[in-house]
Amino acid sequence: MIEAPQSFVVREECGKAAFQNGFRRKREEREGWAGFSSTTVPGTIHLAAASAQGPWFLALDHTGVVEELDIPVVDIAGPGLARYAFETLGQVYAVLPRIYQLAASLPDAPLQEFETKVKDLPKTTEAERLVVQRIGQDIFRSGLLEYWQGRCPLTGISDEPLLRASHIIPWKDCESDAERLDVHNGLLLSALWDAAFDRGLVSFDDVGQPIFSPALGEHARSELRWQQPIALTEKHRARLAWHRSHLFKAEQ
Repeated sequence: MIEAPQSFVVREECGKAAFQNGFRRKREEREGWAGFSSTTVPGTIHLAAASAQGPWFLALDHTGVVEELDIPVVDIAGPGLARYAFETLGQVYAVLPRIYQLAASLPDAPLQEFETKVKDLPKTTEAERLVVQRIGQDIFRSGLLEYWQGRCPLTGISDEPLLRASHIIPWKDCESDAERLDVHNGLLLSALWDAAFDRGLVSFDDVGQPIFSPALGEHARSELRWQQPIALTEKHRARLAWHRSHLFKAEQ
């Protein structure tokens, strides 16, 4: 099924698809699978095809991306943790940006960036600790912008000045920097939703539906417009359970 070794056309098309979507370091080809990695995100992708007319195949070795990617896997021999099939090359191009976004935003990449930036910074005084915290919050925001594709999942708002990086478990209550920078500990919310969420006036159930506090006024509630529930992972759900127990104002 896999063309091995790759023909000139297949090799060129795989290379272009990878390069144009951030995976610009070419790895060796094995049994028809051409490997590519990036200097800016972890993990390796592998591309293959049955012929220049398709179908096309993708393999991933990044655990977090495999867990997040909502595409059926196929039972085909090859590298990585999971493999996927596409009828057209255009479909491969459509999914590669999301793979890059997930690889850039999932916990290991933001944490590594944070540790690199703050390793030589003093953390003795309150002012120094605030500098470190601001660096972490900026990295966290960038990660959420990647993960949620620059859009509030409730309202669809994509104007960056109106978007907030909302911690589910607040920075001060996290047990580690890994927890503070984990995109599964955050939601990218429009400013009004962020204010309500941060103050415990709204939370979310396990299917991403908003829960409104009795302490939230009717007029304010009517202004919190939303289009659809938030798509959640189990990691989000665990942290939202903490938010409902510790921050959500369940009573007037």
